[in-house]
Amino acid sequence: MAPGPPILLILLSLLPLSHSSSLSPHTTAISPTKSPSAPTPLTSPAPTHSHLPSPSSSSSSSTLDPKQIRALQSLNIPTSKDPCIQPSFHNATACDASKPFRHLLSLRLSNCSDDLEMSITALKSLSTLTNLAFINCPISPIHFPSELTSNLRSFTCIKSLKKLTGVWLGRMQNLTDLTVSGVTVNASGPSIILGNMKKLKSVTITASNLTGYLPKHWHLNVTHLDLSGNKLKGKIPSSLTQLENLEFLNLSSNALNGEIPSSFGDLISLQNVSLASNSLSGAVPDSMAAMPALVHLDLGTNQLNGTIPKFISEMKGLKYLNLEKNNFNGVMPFNASFLQRLVVFKVGGNTNLCYNHSTISSKVKLGIAPCDKHGLPISPPPARESGGDSSGGSSSDDDYSMGDDINHKESHHHGPSKVVLGVAIGLSSIVFLIVFLILLSKWCG
Repeated sequence: MAPGPPILLILLSLLPLSHSSSLSPHTTAISPTKSPSAPTPLTSPAPTHSHLPSPSSSSSSSTLDPKQIRALQSLNIPTSKDPCIQPSFHNATACDASKPFRHLLSLRLSNCSDDLEMSITALKSLSTLTNLAFINCPISPIHFPSELTSNLRSFTCIKSLKKLTGVWLGRMQNLTDLTVSGVTVNASGPSIILGNMKKLKSVTITASNLTGYLPKHWHLNVTHLDLSGNKLKGKIPSSLTQLENLEFLNLSSNALNGEIPSSFGDLISLQNVSLASNSLSGAVPDSMAAMPALVHLDLGTNQLNGTIPKFISEMKGLKYLNLEKNNFNGVMPFNASFLQRLVVFKVGGNTNLCYNHSTISSKVKLGIAPCDKHGLPISPPPARESGGDSSGGSSSDDDYSMGDDINHKESHHHGPSKVVLGVAIGLSSIVFLIVFLILLSKWCG
């Protein structure tokens, strides 16, 4: 039985060999065709330096299509690591799972150099992209090949490409997500851009000097619409309220006028709405009472008038409410419990609006005056703007007059004490003088 141990040793020695012959599930198989520009990755199983590829990206060749590798290299994007597995810090990528080569589906270029140029050849090679983003890339305008234009589903341009036109953007008709911000868009109105984008769900065109009027026709699958910070004018079309799936609406900081459409409440899915910093007038439409999902309502800095509707206080999910700098009048219909539910509440700058001081403490700085017994704002005393706030919680019908009475009594209280002090000092001086003269006469005598 002596041969037993040597045979066991031989079997044990074969185990590491059989283990090393199987590929790790994270290891990319060697591609039969290697791009001449793709270097051979290091094969160290446990690199200790941050600039070395991780084990999951170790392969003798990139799995990406060689044509797309050359296209990325022309854009100064490093390809020493497989872009499908380990994108660089500034340039994010995503790929499909096709064989023998994978293809790019998503590419984000950020913080580009000013001299970067995108050739038509490189863009044709990248026509498999469905998601393309430029962030802080102030490069020259680009002509997209038709293959890429029709394939894109998401396009983002933030402070990039220097200048865009509505016609150029409008060619990407299959987009579901469009984001343009901080770059001038030359167009006669949003319709030029959005008219043929029938699949759009999210639209963001902000701070782009966009002029013209809001579209009269909308594609009903839009859920996110942000056209803030532009130069749009005219009225809000009632057709906008047909977007029953709309959850986010921001039309702030434009030059919109007229009244809020009476059918605005038809936007039953709306959660966040901002119409601030426009020239909207008229009353808040009663139909807004039928918007149960509303969380954020910003109507500040307009010319809205009438009374604030009481139904706003019945919106259980509301957290942000801005009604400041309008022309609202009458008694504010909110109590302390409603205000406590809010994270942000702004109502100042409505000179004809007042609050019921019997239900809201004067410690809450609202920026409006308390009401008198007739439901009218109590004018603050001259040159004492803080006097009204400090006395707003009193049970008197006229808080400011009570505050004046208190100040008046205090002034009378301080006046006599000063007179008494002056008389005492005068009498003390006379007594001292008399004593001094008596002592002087005795000394001379």
